[in-house]
Amino acid sequence: MRSLSLAACASVLVLAVDASAQAPKYPIAGDSAMSSVQVIAPARRVFQEDLDTVRGQYALSNGWRLKVDSAANGIRATIDNQRPIYLVALSKDKFVSPDGNVDMVFNRGDYGEDMVMSYVPDPRLAQVIVVRATLAQR
Repeated sequence: MRSLSLAACASVLVLAVDASAQAPKYPIAGDSAMSSVQVIAPARRVFQEDLDTVRGQYALSNGWRLKVDSAANGIRATIDNQRPIYLVALSKDKFVSPDGNVDMVFNRGDYGEDMVMSYVPDPRLAQVIVVRATLAQR
């Protein structure tokens, strides 16, 4: 009987650890250690009017709030109260972080107010999360 109760406790502990591992992780801000080969296109010069079209607050599909501001040759994206992530412009609608872990494509949808963000939550895993957003406020 004692071994049955120990087995039950162990299985509950394993489930609790697994459940905590499933919590959504924010995108990594900054350089991350990973061993891979990356080919990144050079940053494109964007005009202020291009940056103005993507600037604003977005309601992400997973419940997060994204604030996008213009920055030198790119944008600064802040998710909830996390550290800002700097993204460089690849085109007037596509921005990517210098380490390649986060990219955002703006001006999607019928009216150009939707955005898609994809990010790598943990560079040790082969996983990319895609989150969709709608412009909430300019």
